[in-house]
Amino acid sequence: MSGIVCAIRGGPESQSPIRHAIQLAQETGETIYFVFVVNLDFMTMTASSRTHILSDQMRQMGEFILLAAQDQAMQEGVQATGSVRHGNVSEEIIALCQEIEADYVILGRPRADDQPNEFDIARLESFIGQLELQTNTRVVLADRGEPA
Repeated sequence: MSGIVCAIRGGPESQSPIRHAIQLAQETGETIYFVFVVNLDFMTMTASSRTHILSDQMRQMGEFILLAAQDQAMQEGVQATGSVRHGNVSEEIIALCQEIEADYVILGRPRADDQPNEFDIARLESFIGQLELQTNTRVVLADRGEPA
C-alpha cells in the first residue's frame, strides 16, 4: 500500500490540510487516509468513568469530522478513508504511516501562540524529523489560509 496520511483535528484549522491532501491526491492518484487521534492524557487524574465517557464522545466527534473530510475528498474525485485512533498523537500518526507505507503526510501548522496546540513550532520540527526518519515519508505542512 501507499497513500497520503492527513492528520486532522476538526474546526476551521483542518480545512487547509484537507485541501492540501485532496490536491496532492488529485496529482498523484493516491488514497487519502484521514486520521483523528483521541488523546486524553490531560485527564489522567480524573475518575475513569468520566474519562471513558469523554473518550467515547471524542471518538464519535472524530468519526463525524472524518466523514465530512472523506465526503469533501470524494466530491473532488479522490478516494479517501478515515480512522479514529486512541493514544499519543505523534505515535499514532507514525504507526498509521508505517501500516500503509505512506508516501506523504499532511500536517497543519500550529495555531496562534495564545491558543492550545498539540505541537508548538519546536515540537513540530522535532516530530517532522522523527516522522521522516521512522517512516520514510515526505511531510507537507499546510498553510494557515482562511477556511474555504
